[in-house]
Amino acid sequence: MPIYEFKCDDCQQTFESLVLIASAVDSIRCKHCNSSHIKRILSVTSNSSGTKTTIPAGALSGCSSRSGFS
Repeated sequence: MPIYEFKCDDCQQTFESLVLIASAVDSIRCKHCNSSHIKRILSVTSNSSGTKTTIPAGALSGCSSRSGFS
């Protein structure tokens, strides 16, 4: 069940809402001023797997000497 982030065009506040089905987005109202003039915005996500993974410095840059490419 996705949680979407919205911004109200009237009061400029941002808020999150759980959306069970895509068509329900049309019925969402601002939680601050109850306006229906809202837009879905791109939000930052976070994952936690409970384990710590260490990535060597430079491993994702494409410039690492350990990448296997010459």
